[in-house]
Amino acid sequence: MTKQIIHTNKAPKAIGTYSQAVKVDHTVYLSGQIPLLPETMTIIDGDISDQITQVFDNLKAVAEAAEGTLADIVKLNVFLTDLSNFPLVNEIMGRYFEEPYPARAVIGVAALPKNVGVEMDAIMFIKPQEYPAS
Repeated sequence: MTKQIIHTNKAPKAIGTYSQAVKVDHTVYLSGQIPLLPETMTIIDGDISDQITQVFDNLKAVAEAAEGTLADIVKLNVFLTDLSNFPLVNEIMGRYFEEPYPARAVIGVAALPKNVGVEMDAIMFIKPQEYPAS
């Protein structure tokens, strides 16, 4: 088993005792992302649509740092402080994902860090590189 800590400056730095992601063999565990702008570590200005978009951008950056893409996500967890925003999650997710979609859970919560409206984490599986026979 090989374990690798994933870090990129293109996503918000960890603001606690955790890593942006941890890769174990071909599986990557992406920590929860909130709508922080990586350059300033401040919450994006705008409405919940802007927050959801920023979270997907942050997850994309971490996925790419782990040598994957959002298409490699097999499980996505979405945490919302207002479940009436669920249709927006579906709409915006459609801009980032194509079929087959990952397994997903959407969970209503009372509060999230920094009083944001959305947080997401994910599990990604990266296929082993195939090398031509020599």
